[in-house]
Amino acid sequence: MTTWGPAGETGPGGDSTLPLAAPDPPPGTRAPGTGGSGRAYVPAAYRRPARQHGMRRALRLLKWAAAVVVTLVLLGAVAFGGLMLVTPSVGNAGQLVQAQDLAHGAAYPGPPVPARFAESLVATEDKRFYSEPGIDLFAVARVSFAYVTGHGIEGGATLYQQLAKLLYTRGQSTVTDEAEQVALAVKLYLTYSRPQILQMYADVVYFGNNYYGLAAASCGYFGVPPAALSWPQAAMLAGMVQGPSLDDPLTHPANARAREIHVVDRLVATGRLSQAQAKAALAVPLSTLLARAGQGCFP
Repeated sequence: MTTWGPAGETGPGGDSTLPLAAPDPPPGTRAPGTGGSGRAYVPAAYRRPARQHGMRRALRLLKWAAAVVVTLVLLGAVAFGGLMLVTPSVGNAGQLVQAQDLAHGAAYPGPPVPARFAESLVATEDKRFYSEPGIDLFAVARVSFAYVTGHGIEGGATLYQQLAKLLYTRGQSTVTDEAEQVALAVKLYLTYSRPQILQMYADVVYFGNNYYGLAAASCGYFGVPPAALSWPQAAMLAGMVQGPSLDDPLTHPANARAREIHVVDRLVATGRLSQAQAKAALAVPLSTLLARAGQGCFP
């Protein structure tokens, strides 16, 4: 039998000595620290602090969460790859725009998109338009989480996705349609420049009051061509694309004014307008903006 001496000495057989074990308590007494619970006494040198147990538990949870995230990412990648295969090519987007303009009696191609309208549209509809790959990854993650947790489908569609909706999915917003729009948006991004995307969007989007396309809306509501739009006029038109019938300034002036204010606020938030410029824009009465409504762009 091996005996143990003081720590650091060697017992018979050349084994290194371990620290002296605590002696067994005398019969009829309880081990120190058991509190009469009957648990086996563990010397302090061999006890694991509670904090270590908490850290191990947290590490296990972290590993589990990481595995779930990796699995979801892989499943998403596979699903996205499938969508890219089954959705159509977007090489005919220009032809589809032309067909819609012809059907609605709108000029094709429309006039170039002016900077004020483009910046108003981007500020309110797709603030990451100039940096995203057709889809806003942050918005996709948010919408996916909302859907999985049963909170419904929220907004977050980029201008690319909105254009895909206008051209390829008949304006529908079912789960299947929105999934297709994601893949189509990436294809649009890979096929066309941003100015081309803005031009196609401006040519087919509806502005209420039977005005299809930016040129028709600008001339119809304000009596000026798109290039002559003021900041408040551009902001009002950009604010209408989500609810053209409800935000028509001729039939729902209060709604149109609210949307104009929202877009101007977004222009301030994105740094395009200063507070002074925003105040000046909103100081123009709606009656002044619509003074030439219905007169068209002819003198």
